[in-house]
Amino acid sequence: MFQQQINLFLYAISPVHMGAGQAIDVIDNPIQRERHTNHPCFAGSGIKGAVRHGFKALEGDPALIDRLLGPDSESGDLHAGAVSFGDAQLVALPVRSLKGSYVYATSPQALARARRLLALTDQAGDWPELSVNDGDCLFANPALLSGSVLHLEAFEYQAKASEALARLADSLATLALPEKESYTFFRKKLAQDLVLLSDTDFSYFAQHAMLIEPHVRIDEKTGTAKDRGLFYTENLPPESLLIAPLMVSQTRSGKQENIPANEVMLKMINLLNNKLLQIGGDATTGRGLVVVKVA
Repeated sequence: MFQQQINLFLYAISPVHMGAGQAIDVIDNPIQRERHTNHPCFAGSGIKGAVRHGFKALEGDPALIDRLLGPDSESGDLHAGAVSFGDAQLVALPVRSLKGSYVYATSPQALARARRLLALTDQAGDWPELSVNDGDCLFANPALLSGSVLHLEAFEYQAKASEALARLADSLATLALPEKESYTFFRKKLAQDLVLLSDTDFSYFAQHAMLIEPHVRIDEKTGTAKDRGLFYTENLPPESLLIAPLMVSQTRSGKQENIPANEVMLKMINLLNNKLLQIGGDATTGRGLVVVKVA
């Protein structure tokens, strides 16, 4: 039984390819998606594997890897780890805008799910419950508008100003992004340019606003593209924001004195907070860079 929980915000600063492992559409290498919402997600097992792989680079003590995260499956000394990562859920998605370059789009459902996780650790504050009709949107920054309309990609949305959304966006920006000076622009933009779409409209962008990259397979003998070697890879775009729960218990190795849950939690916070983590595939091409913020 896990004894303590916190939440991690994962903010993509490069395209992220957390592969689904199977393709049933025109995309050869799709990303992971939730079955019921079809929103992009990161499996908790993938986050844990990325943390294990980058443990030393994150300046963690190598002697603690097995005690905190559990031993490798091939180890002769198997025991449960003290740390568990939940799946990361989508909170906000960058969507191209006619003005302001892009906005951070979200939906009542995405915010409600984030609020539910934050409420478990008493961090949701006074986030209001917001709603909007299909074809409409709520905004906080009037500079995004053309008259009374907001243009996102090829779509027009009838826009309405919302002070409640502005307060929520300011809270989210403070919780989700590091306080480092290099993130000042993005904290301000998230606080100003968060836009609320209906669940239906947001789901469209969650499906169709991904970064799709064409690739070719190279013939090792000729050094040229193989016949029929074209394939497409899907990536979550940079500036996407997700949230994931992190739960801990005391260590359970059985051979050493147990580390209490509160100390395990402190070690994980020090390991991850404001750190850059490489997650998913295509690391050699700069994919999968996310910054972690402990809420």
